[in-house]
Amino acid sequence: MNYFSKSALRFLCAGLVAAMVFCDDEPEPTPPPPAATGGDCTGNSSFEVGTGMHDITGPAAELGMMGYASLEQKTTGIHMRLRSRAYVVGSPCNGKRLVFVSADVGQIFQSVKQGVVKKLQQNYGGVYSDANVMLSATHTHSGPGAFSHYALYNLTSLGYDEQNYNAIVDGIYRSIVKAHNNIGLGEVQMNSGDLTDAGFNRSLTAYEANPASERARYTSDTDQLMTVLRMSRGGQDKGMISWFAVHSTNIGNTNRLISGDNKGLASYNFEKWKNTNYGENDTFVAAFANSNEGDVSPNLWGHPDGVNDYSRNTIIADRQYAKAVELYNGANQNLVGGVDFRHKYVDFSDLVIQPEFTDNGQQNTCVAAIGVSMIAGSTEDGVGLDFVDEGLVYDGVSWPQFTLVPEDQACHGEKVILLPMGRFTPFPWTPEILPVQIATVGNLALIAVPFEVTTMAGRRIREAVLAELAGTGVNHAVIVGLANAYAGYVATREEYSVQHYEGASTHFGPYTENALRQEFSKLSDKLAANQSNAPGPTPRDLSNNQTSLQTGVVFDDKPLFKNFGDVVSNPAASYSRGQTAKAVFWGGHPKNNLRIQSTFLKVEFWNGSSWVTARNDWDPDTRYIWKRDGIANSKVTVEWSIPQNAQPGWYRLRHFGNWKSGWTGAISEYSGTSSNFQVN
Repeated sequence: MNYFSKSALRFLCAGLVAAMVFCDDEPEPTPPPPAATGGDCTGNSSFEVGTGMHDITGPAAELGMMGYASLEQKTTGIHMRLRSRAYVVGSPCNGKRLVFVSADVGQIFQSVKQGVVKKLQQNYGGVYSDANVMLSATHTHSGPGAFSHYALYNLTSLGYDEQNYNAIVDGIYRSIVKAHNNIGLGEVQMNSGDLTDAGFNRSLTAYEANPASERARYTSDTDQLMTVLRMSRGGQDKGMISWFAVHSTNIGNTNRLISGDNKGLASYNFEKWKNTNYGENDTFVAAFANSNEGDVSPNLWGHPDGVNDYSRNTIIADRQYAKAVELYNGANQNLVGGVDFRHKYVDFSDLVIQPEFTDNGQQNTCVAAIGVSMIAGSTEDGVGLDFVDEGLVYDGVSWPQFTLVPEDQACHGEKVILLPMGRFTPFPWTPEILPVQIATVGNLALIAVPFEVTTMAGRRIREAVLAELAGTGVNHAVIVGLANAYAGYVATREEYSVQHYEGASTHFGPYTENALRQEFSKLSDKLAANQSNAPGPTPRDLSNNQTSLQTGVVFDDKPLFKNFGDVVSNPAASYSRGQTAKAVFWGGHPKNNLRIQSTFLKVEFWNGSSWVTARNDWDPDTRYIWKRDGIANSKVTVEWSIPQNAQPGWYRLRHFGNWKSGWTGAISEYSGTSSNFQVN
């Protein structure tokens, strides 16, 4: 993650936003289930299982992308659609249920969790709440941004975008509704194994600052364990969740097409194997969720170069997919026990950390700030300012002992403070009241952290939770990364001292990991003792305090005597496998209608009697590319990279869109069709 590019600090938020247009028709939620009733779940292996999936693809043109913090990186089309994958798991033995979501977004901002839970409670009352809804992000860096309610994460998108926010919140909600409606008795089985060639530690210098005795306990400097859940209902396979720690940054900061990166492509591959139908409400759902990926890069070949990004993304996706298939096929360990959960909010800006969780006596966290080394970027994944290096320490040597924030510098120790987010008014630029959540599904614990935690930080937190739950039968735990809210990174105290990108991005000072471990230990202790816990302070709701410089669509135009959907250039008469077919159309702006649960393109095949759909815009061998032509004209390119297994015969390319009238403001649908071409 790199939140600052060469022009990132020049802009603040102001303006208005465009309305959201949904084009799909979803069933209404079924009535809520009975309230949870307590009960003994010892030996239980029968669960209620529901799965659901929904499109969350935001504006495919002229919206800043989330992840690399480059003002120049704005969407211009779609490589693959983004999805929310939802799972509802309940245990009849105690009447409790958990919602788990893995969404193809960069982060789950606090704004998203607030919006989703609000919609759920409007329909289900108290059945779903902050406590039993766990939302996580795959951390793709190729999705549209501007959906946080905190200023820092909207800076390089020129403020907030309501259309994208609504697409994400409504899509996640609808995926949960589907999972809720599909729930029925089934089983959940688990398997795990190492995947050794899909990532490396991008901050090895920082990792090696951890104690040698601690490092010696592990065979790798990244968490290579993949954990897979296999879910069935009524004897039929219905879902899979894989947790594996790696950044979704194979596709670099020169990319302009919306994509789920390696996690999204791995999900697509698995779902294709299981014959998933994206138009069905009840179909197989495969999530490749993220974990403690803070210092784990997938770029084994070096920094993304803009030339080989997609091919290398395919390699990392295929490796995750292949390992997940292996583990899924071998999953024969039934999860045993019940569903339970604990949740609280913690103010991390001034938290007392007890001596048992530090090596240096009682400590405190700090008012949020990021360090100068953050704007260097993570050089393995997203280079920032080329005149700033990682590892700048407030020591009088690599950085003079001068600070703009003397009231906070001592607390932040080695960090050279660049932006004191917690000191800005009227609201901090990042949240300080953050959720801490743990859930158990049988003997598996899910530890939801609202940060990107490094490999060793994740290991320490996981061990602390398992130690507290030792007497409950829970013997396996995963870190659920980028969950429920977001406030940067968490490095260990030792890694923090080095001030690489991850340490400089640790907002609440050198003892943030200790604080997080303390709070998870307390929460786990309450769960183990079957005791309730205080909910903590209420986070602020900033939904009515958003400004923006986003531009909407004023009107669409086309050349004289042309219609929307007319062909500018047709494909060649014939192609061989491995070549790319392409057509260009006069089109409208994609912000007019996001075509949620639909498509901007089709590749159609003549089967001898009719044209049938062979590809849509979510298939990774297609490209939907938008380009402004003049003031209000749009040219839309549809590409299909013809695979080696394509069926020979006649094909055509189609484009679907919507255009806006400058006279009435009405939005109308159109389509265009290319000439036919042959694949040999």
